[in-house]
This record gives sequence, structure tokens and C-alpha cells, in this order.
Amino acid sequence: MLALDESRYHPRLLETGGIALVLFTSPSCGTCRVVEKRLPLAVPAGTHLFKVDVQKSTGLARAFDIFHLPTLVLYRDGHFHARLDCEVTPPALHAALAQALAGPAEEEP
Repeated sequence: MLALDESRYHPRLLETGGIALVLFTSPSCGTCRVVEKRLPLAVPAGTHLFKVDVQKSTGLARAFDIFHLPTLVLYRDGHFHARLDCEVTPPALHAALAQALAGPAEEEP
């Protein structure tokens, strides 16, 4: 999982084709550590994974109105698509991705 900060967030995601998930996380959050370990095993093959440490990138956390951790956001072909709210298990995550990708893209916060 590639770490992103405020200076590389948008440029890196714009360079990334296909599906990308960004995990907003904190090293002091126990649930975040569990999700960070489970996420690579739960995503469909070919999904790009990134993470943002909200303690280091507070500007991104504020821009995305991150109040609860962990938070997952979905990008398709470098463009924001949706915020995901689901368990990080293969069935739940695959279903949430399918539902989000079937709908229209949302505007980035």
C-alpha cells in the first residue's frame, strides 16, 4: 500500500488507471491497523491501494471531511468516485465496489 501525502495525492491518483482505493488512517487507531492488514486480501485483483496518514496530512483529512477512521474512498481512472462505507471483507467490499461503480461518480469533497 503506497503512502500518499498532500503533495503527491492528486498527481499520483491522476496517474493511476483503473480502480484505486485510498485508506485514510492513523497509526494510533487500532481499527485502522486491522483494516490496513485486511484490505490487500479483500480487494479485487488489479485494485491499486493507497493510504493517507491523517496525522501527517491533516489538510487532506480536512478537505475530505474525515471525522471517522478508517475511511475508504474510491477512484476510477484517477477521478474521485465515491466514499465507501462497508466492512473490509471480500464479500462486503466487492459488493460495495460494484454498487458504487454502477452509480455515477460523485464530486470530490
